Parts: sequence; structure tokens; C-alpha cells
Amino acid sequence: MEQGVIVKGIGGTYDVETESGVVPCILRGRLRLRDDRVLVGDKVEISREPGGEAGVVERILPRINELTRPAIANVNQVAVVFSVKNPPPNYLLLDRILVQAELLDLSCVVVFTKGDLDPAGALDMANKYAAISYPTVITSVIKSEGLDELRELLKGKISTLAGPSGAGKSSLLNALDPALNLETGKVSAKAQRGRHTTRSVELLSLGDGYVADTPGFSRLSMGTDQERDLQFAFPEFRPHIDACQFRGCLHRREPGCQVKEAVKTGEILPRRYEHYLILLEEAAPRY
Repeated sequence: MEQGVIVKGIGGTYDVETESGVVPCILRGRLRLRDDRVLVGDKVEISREPGGEAGVVERILPRINELTRPAIANVNQVAVVFSVKNPPPNYLLLDRILVQAELLDLSCVVVFTKGDLDPAGALDMANKYAAISYPTVITSVIKSEGLDELRELLKGKISTLAGPSGAGKSSLLNALDPALNLETGKVSAKAQRGRHTTRSVELLSLGDGYVADTPGFSRLSMGTDQERDLQFAFPEFRPHIDACQFRGCLHRREPGCQVKEAVKTGEILPRRYEHYLILLEEAAPRY
């Protein structure tokens, strides 16, 4: 038996990357009857068919996690990718993705692309998120800046890129590895939005790690059972939560709230707190 990772799946055929290369595989019959589907990112055991060029997936190894939107398994971290300009960053969407990753217990890296368009603005954005505790990188494909730093952060991990269309995710991957030759899209000057060039989930080999440019990760909403957990998805809130006057404080209208006090003193960014309130409203139970 060989072990490998499913890097792509289309129409019942799965590409499995092994130590000896990518092997097209089908599923053993019993696996096709499983209640849970096979996912890109699954670690598997395969057998070779006569001739050795194709194989059969015999066993799905235990997963460390799985995402539903996008459908991918064994992700180690989320690289949140937003452009400095063209289009301008949607900070609510950026924080929404970070919060969802935190709730899934995934590490996060924040990447600001097109740093050459506004170097001072890019540095200001990066410093604010770095102060929260997120590893932050400013990149420029035009000037080849930040690429080595980002490669190091992606090294040895399965990472998923998340962000809006037009942020330059495919261009960034091409700059990290020109052999990928991914399709890229232009940003509409009128709408300041790009078109999605990623159609399906696929793991791309990058050094000794994998990266997934995943459609769908930017369309996220809060579940209505996450009201209590939401505060812990904001790392900068955590030092202040236990100091609140009331146990179970949601940092909204309660007196003696130390999170709100930290907003006043500048320890917590007002914009991040505003986004917390928006997401808290989404997460409130519906009766």
C-alpha cells in the first residue's frame, strides 16, 4: 500500500499525490457507499492497478478537521488574502473570515497584496493586524516583494487561501511558483470587483506544502449557535474578558465591560469592535 494526499477530484476520479508522483485513482466500492464524502486534502492509502499507472483508493486515513465551505480536509491554516487597492479591502469580510477560522481552531496568516499601489497604507493595515497577533505579510507581484516571507509561512502546511475575487490570489500563487500558470482575472474599474477564476477545490503543491485557492470561502455567515463563542474568536478581547463585571458579558450594553473599556483606550481597534457587534447580531439565537 502507498500513502498519499488527494489533491483533486472530478467525476469519481481522484488525483492522489504520492512520493512517486500523482496517481489517478478510483474509489474502492465500499468507500463509495460511505455516508461522508471523500474530500480534497484527505490522506489515503492506495493500491496500484496492473501496469502501475492508475490506482484504487483503499482507505481514508483519519482527518484532523474538515471544512464544508469549501469542502476540504486536513487544513492547517488559512491565508486571508486582500488587496491594498484595486479593489479596496472590505474589512468586515476580512474579519469575518478570520473569525470563522478562529472558531474552527485554524491558524491564520493575513496577506495584503498589491502593496506597491499604496506602500504607506499597506504598512498601516499590516501593523494593525500584526498587533492583534496574526502573522502578516505585504506582497507585491510587480516588485517581487514579500514572496520569500510568505513561502516560509506556507512551508510544510496545507493552507487554504481565502479572500474576495480581484485580490490577486491566483497571481500571487503564480509568483510563488511560475510553473502553476494559473488563470488570472482583471478587476472591473467601475465595480472594483474581480471575477472568480477558481472553479473547484484543488490542492496545489508548493515546496513541501500544499495550497488551496478555494472558491466559496468568502461567502460566510455566522451560525445562530455561536453567540457565546464569538468573543473568543477575537484574540485581542481575550485578555479583558475575565475582568468584565458580569460573568457571561457579551460586551454589548453591559456595565463594567472591560472589552468596551479597551476600545476606549485604543487597545482594541474600534472597527474590529464594530464588526464584532455586527457578527454578534448574526449569531444571536432566533426564537
